[in-house]
Amino acid sequence: MARVKSKKYDGVYINKLNNGDTSYSITYRDKFNKLKWFKVGTNKRSETIHTITEKYCNIKRNEFINKINLGEDPNAHKKKKNIITFDSIANKYFDSVEGINRDNKTSKSRYKLHIKPFIGEKDIAFIDYLNIEEIQKAKQKTHSAKTVNHITTLTGTIFNYAIKKEKIKIINPASEVNNLKIDNKRDRFLNISEINLLLNKVSADQTLNLFTRLSLATGGRASTIMNIKKKDIDIENHTISLYDFKNSTSYNGFITDDLAPLLGNILPNLKINDRVISSYAMDTIQHKMKIILDELFNDGLQANDSKNRAVTHTLRHTFASQLAMNGTPIYTIQKLMNHKDINMTLRYAKLAPDNGKVEVKGLYKVS
Repeated sequence: MARVKSKKYDGVYINKLNNGDTSYSITYRDKFNKLKWFKVGTNKRSETIHTITEKYCNIKRNEFINKINLGEDPNAHKKKKNIITFDSIANKYFDSVEGINRDNKTSKSRYKLHIKPFIGEKDIAFIDYLNIEEIQKAKQKTHSAKTVNHITTLTGTIFNYAIKKEKIKIINPASEVNNLKIDNKRDRFLNISEINLLLNKVSADQTLNLFTRLSLATGGRASTIMNIKKKDIDIENHTISLYDFKNSTSYNGFITDDLAPLLGNILPNLKINDRVISSYAMDTIQHKMKIILDELFNDGLQANDSKNRAVTHTLRHTFASQLAMNGTPIYTIQKLMNHKDINMTLRYAKLAPDNGKVEVKGLYKVS
């Protein structure tokens, strides 16, 4: 099939190929006013995400025209022998923060899964905001807005490293991409029967069982739980010292009756500075918990339904919610959750037994 001129943009042409693929080309005039053709790229029929669009071609054409007006060769990059790929810069960035950034392993995994397949092999000088928006559009179909924003931020961080440390003269395209709006109101918590169901499911895996019980007993975030050491636990007084990485503060938690015997069996085999959970890394815990929680509680829910899906962080909400339903004072819950702002804790007040539900139900008794 012959090339078809775009109805929206001058100099942009679309060609439907016999195999079902779609190729895109642009025309422009060089410094000698000679008409030139340039193939921008091809969208394969088999691919669900199409990175080449008419809008992208128009932007590329304008870049070519601007370079010609400045006396530059728009195809100069084709003559380069050494292309600097985004992947090569990403690897340098991760090496530079190894041992400094405690989330470096998670960031590496996030890059490998979500960013590298899209732009890893591209020349960093020719990655623009449209490429990053394509990643956003693809990932928000299967991941929460918060996760997608983490991906965008990581991409921007790597670009900043390229600019500041590698002295690559480019503009960070991530700065032109807006983050997705996040609904932080996560209502999901586990009721008693669901807690028992989960504990039964993880019982066969000693590490997952310990992680789950510590989370339910303390309400600590996953990073807090993974950082608990032998020296932090006082079995005799049922206390446990916790560190909140989000707020960079230490606080005290308590050990439930069912958790004490389990810790009593584990602690004698550890050295004073050993972590209680060391068999699995953080990402392994998160991955295994996701599989279990999806199986037990998330059937039929969309992947980006952050309000209703049960995730690892749901264990923290469960801790606070169950405290509220058992009549624990809201300021005590704030202390146990290590919330800086009481307003963060007040969302659990609606679950308290004295929230007025009983009084309202019996308000108008008809004889």
